[in-house]
Amino acid sequence: MSNQETLEFQAEARQLLQLMVHSIYSNKDIFLRELISNASDALDKLRLESMRNKDLDVDTSDLHIAIDVDKEARTLTVRDNGIGMSRDDVVDLIGTIAKSGTAELLRKLKESKETSQDSIGQDFIGQFGVGFYSTFMVATKVELVTRRAGETEGTRWESSGEGTYVIETVEDAAQGTAVTVHLKAEDQEDHLYDYTADWKIREIVKRYSDFIAFPIRLSGESDALNSMKALWARPRSEVEQSEYNEFYKHISHDWTDPLETIHMKGEGVFEYEALLFIPSRAPFDLHMRDGKRGVQLYVKRVFIMDDCEALMPSYLRFVKGVVDAHDLSLNISREILQHDRQIQVVRRRLVKKVLSTIKDLQANDAEKYATIWKEFGRAIKEGFLEDPENQDALLGVLSVASTHDAAEPTTLARYVERMKDGQKDIYYVTGESRTMIENSPHLEAFRAKGYEVLILTDPVDEVWVERVTEFDGKPLQSIAKGQVDLGSSEEETASAREEFADFLPWMTATLTDEVKEVRLSSRLTTSPACIVGDEHDMTPTLEKMYRAMGQEVPHTKRILELNPGHPLVTGLRAAHAANAENPALKETAELLHGMALLAEGGELKDPARFTRLLADRLASAL
Repeated sequence: MSNQETLEFQAEARQLLQLMVHSIYSNKDIFLRELISNASDALDKLRLESMRNKDLDVDTSDLHIAIDVDKEARTLTVRDNGIGMSRDDVVDLIGTIAKSGTAELLRKLKESKETSQDSIGQDFIGQFGVGFYSTFMVATKVELVTRRAGETEGTRWESSGEGTYVIETVEDAAQGTAVTVHLKAEDQEDHLYDYTADWKIREIVKRYSDFIAFPIRLSGESDALNSMKALWARPRSEVEQSEYNEFYKHISHDWTDPLETIHMKGEGVFEYEALLFIPSRAPFDLHMRDGKRGVQLYVKRVFIMDDCEALMPSYLRFVKGVVDAHDLSLNISREILQHDRQIQVVRRRLVKKVLSTIKDLQANDAEKYATIWKEFGRAIKEGFLEDPENQDALLGVLSVASTHDAAEPTTLARYVERMKDGQKDIYYVTGESRTMIENSPHLEAFRAKGYEVLILTDPVDEVWVERVTEFDGKPLQSIAKGQVDLGSSEEETASAREEFADFLPWMTATLTDEVKEVRLSSRLTTSPACIVGDEHDMTPTLEKMYRAMGQEVPHTKRILELNPGHPLVTGLRAAHAANAENPALKETAELLHGMALLAEGGELKDPARFTRLLADRLASAL
C-alpha cells in the first residue's frame, strides 16, 4: 500500500527552506549535530513510553544511533530505533513549522542574511527548533523513513527543499527513524566537508555529541563514537567549559554558548544533581503564552520529561538544564510532581542558587549582569508577583533605569547609597517610555532639588510596585501618586492655600466629571499642572492592562495639581476672582486639565472638543 501524496510546505517553512538552501554557512557541521539530537530525543521518548505503557511491545535492550555512509551514492544516513513517527506526525512536525513565532524567526533570519550570512546558521537554526531543516545546507535531497512504536505501517517522506514534499505509507519500515541525506557534490569534493569520511563523522560526534546518553555507532563498527557520560554526574573539576557549552546547545537547541553555567549537587535525605544554564540571549518565545519553560527531569539517568514546570518557576523560564533525582518513581506524572514535597525542596534550592548566581555576577561581572537584565529582566520581575518567599533576593538583584545616569541602570542598594540627607523614600515613576517620563511634569521638582528617581517602563512594573512596599527599610514612593514633601516652607504653603482658597473648590466643581480634587502642587516648577493619583489608586496604565485582558475595572478619578507660581494658573485665579461667571473660565479650566493629561501621555476623553477649545482660545488671543 503506497498512498503517495505530493504536498506543499507551509508558506513559512518554504521561505525558511529557501534561506537554508541558498545561503552560505561557515559551519555546515550543525546538520549532523541536529540529526543526532533528534535521534537521541526519540530514544529517550521510547524508553519512557515503554516504562509507562507495559502493553507496548518494543525491544529496548539496545537503544542506539547508527550512522551509515555510502561514498559511491554520496549519502549519509542517521538512524535510530526510538519512538518513531506516524504519518500525521511527519506532516505536522516536518511539513510545517507548527510553532508560534515563525514570522519573527523569518524576519531575524532575513536581517541576518542582509548583514552576515554566517550568522544565520550559527545564531538561529537551533534556537528556533528547526534543526531538521539544516540538512538542506548540505543536501540535494533528503529522505526520511519512520515507523512509530506499536504501529504496523511506516511512512516515507522525501523532499529536495524546493517547496514540495512527497509522503507515502510503507509496510517494511523498521521501528524508529532513518534520515538519509543526499550530499551535494561540491561538499564531498572539499575534504573539510566530506561527510562520507569516517574521520569527519568522528570529529563531529566527539565535538558536539560526546555526552549523548545512547551509543552512536558508525556503520560496520560495534564500538561507540561517544563516551555517553552524563555531564551532571561528573565532578565539575573534571569537565571542560567547552563540554558544558556543547551540552547546553544540545538541550536548548541554541547555537551560542551559555552566559553562565551552574553545576550543583544536593545530598542528604533527598539526593539530586543539577546542571543549569543561563542563556546569553532570550529565546524568541520567552514572553509567549505557549513558550517552553522549565528544565529536563531525569531519574537515575533515565529521562522522564522535558520542560518540567514543577522544578522552575515561570519567572525563571529562560533557565535551561537538567535535574537528575535519585529517589523519584520512574512513572511519576506532571500532576504528582506539582505536589511532591521533595520536588518542592529541590525547586526552592534551584531558585535560590539561580538568584545567588545573578547576585554574584552583579558583584563580579558587570557585563554578564547587564546582559541578564537586558535579555530577561521583564521575566525576572514577574517573580515579585509569583514568589513572595524570594522577594528580598529579587530586590537585591534588581536592575532599573534611573535619572542618575541615562546610560547605566542602577541597583536599589546603589540608589540608597546616593540618597540625599533627610530623604526617607525611594522615588520611582512608571510610564511607557523613558523619553515620555523624562518630559513629564512629575519630575520637575525632583530634578530641580536633585532627587534621584527610578524609571520603570516595563508593563510588569505597573503591577509589582503595587506589591513591594519597601527596600532596606526605605518605602517605595511613586512621584505620580499621593502627596510628596520636597521641603516647601510652611509659610509659603499656608500663603498659597489662602490665596487659592476660593479658586480650588470652584476648579474642583468645574472639573467634577474628570477629577476627584484640584489642589496645589509642590512637585511642579515649570509646568502649570499635572495629574496624580491617590496613594492607593490604580494607575491608568494598569487599568488599561486589565481591560485589555477582558477584566472590567471601574474608572478611577484622579487629582489635578496646580503650580501656584505659573502665570497661567495665577492668571486664571485672578480672572476667577474678578468675574467667576465668565464662561471662558470653564473652557480654560478644561484646557488646563487636558494639557496636564497629554503631558503625562494620557488620552483625552474628547480630543475634538479639546482641539476646538484650543483653536478658539488661540484665535481670541491674536
